[in-house]
Amino acid sequence: MGRQITYRRMTEPTSDQDGDGGRRVLVDRLWPEGLRRQAAPTDEWLSDIAPSRELQDWYGRHLLQFDEFRRRYLTELTDQGHQHAAARLRGMAERGNLTLLTAARDMDHSHAAVLAEWLTDDQDRVQRPDTRPPGPEATDHTPSPSGYRAILSAVVTNFNPASLSFVMGTGIVSTGLYVNGAGTASAVLLWAALAGFAALVPACGWWMLRRRRRFVAAFVGPRSFVLLTLAISSNVLAARLVLDGHTSVAAAFLAFGTLGWLVLDYAVPLALITTVKRAPSLDQANGTWFLWAVGSESVAVAAAALARTTHGQALAVLAVVCWGIGLLQYLLTAPIVLTRLLARPVQPDGLLTSVWIFMGAAAIAVLATVRIMALPPGDTLLSRPLLVGVAVVLWAFSSWLIPLLLALGVWRHVLRRIPLRYEVGWWNLVFPIGMYAVTTHELGRAAGTSWMTGTGRWEIWLAAVVWAMVVAAMAAARFPRATSGRKSGTARALP
Repeated sequence: MGRQITYRRMTEPTSDQDGDGGRRVLVDRLWPEGLRRQAAPTDEWLSDIAPSRELQDWYGRHLLQFDEFRRRYLTELTDQGHQHAAARLRGMAERGNLTLLTAARDMDHSHAAVLAEWLTDDQDRVQRPDTRPPGPEATDHTPSPSGYRAILSAVVTNFNPASLSFVMGTGIVSTGLYVNGAGTASAVLLWAALAGFAALVPACGWWMLRRRRRFVAAFVGPRSFVLLTLAISSNVLAARLVLDGHTSVAAAFLAFGTLGWLVLDYAVPLALITTVKRAPSLDQANGTWFLWAVGSESVAVAAAALARTTHGQALAVLAVVCWGIGLLQYLLTAPIVLTRLLARPVQPDGLLTSVWIFMGAAAIAVLATVRIMALPPGDTLLSRPLLVGVAVVLWAFSSWLIPLLLALGVWRHVLRRIPLRYEVGWWNLVFPIGMYAVTTHELGRAAGTSWMTGTGRWEIWLAAVVWAMVVAAMAAARFPRATSGRKSGTARALP
């Protein structure tokens, strides 16, 4: 018989339908009132998988809008706050029968029902407690996928578009090591970034095609700008490949990145503006919105770098246009995100590492400015004093942001004791830190400021250390999962 996923009220008695050896997991954020834990029919309490307090409060005021609640909850299941709990729950579902327990009154319109649907991706495998267990005629004899097919299926099911931030962070640290003269280390990281791009881009495309419902939920969700990492990662690689003289390959990456930017730079804000199924709340704003500006500036950086090796003015014009667009997008986004942080309550568990993109977006705008300064004056339509002034102001502001972001990290992990554990969002730190280091070095070289160039060299080594630490944390977090998967004969996706 195939594995079953059921959901029932916490106070209902257990039954044979829960399955032999199956696990019973409470998925509510709060423990049910009046129920003693010693007598509870549960094997585990996974409170982090429950909807956020904001979403629960909203649903309490809009009980008739279950479809909208379902859409928002499915979007939340892909964010960093739910990532570890979601991976653990899916792992339980893959190993055997699973019963989701909740104290909700309306079971069919509860988050447990949404979780059951999300875990199966197949409505006929979702069992309500009042239905009879399938008889022999309904037995599923189809073997579960194994080997590489199971791995591919798991990767597609649990794919997170933010995974492409690995390519971004690795690519910019490789660029920094190159300008620091560490050619071998830079080449190793370049190959790692290329391998990540070659693996993650097809996985992203397959996820869009095979998990269209999740893709649409992510596309109109508050973190939809994460999809722009598809274009940004390609442009970061293009700018790095130019340094090695691989102009043809760099041009191909730039073409892919520019096309992706052109589509997503319009499609994402259009989807957010036109969809009626969204919360009209400032709480939707978050650090990933700065990827809107980062996408434009990444095109400017790659186009300006490639323009120095080719004839004609097309790439120079593209660089200047995208630089101006990205600058205005940053100036438009910053007040929104700052207002969200200053005017609305911020929970420590909801403060994501994506706020570091605030600094990274300013830093990449400086790097784009420096790359444009290196072009012939007649191609840029902008005077050098103007470019230098803009670059210095943006670099100063990004420098000012760093102590603030570090203080927020101390508040989150030291004072409020949020566990410091690996998540995909850690690459949101690597890319801004690496970008700031490269920017400091390149701005100092362009302005002829030796102290800035020297500081940038030390910052590049610091960025490389941060990259190595995140890679080590990623490996440490994934190795036990891989070991568990081999013991149980089940392949599981890695976030």
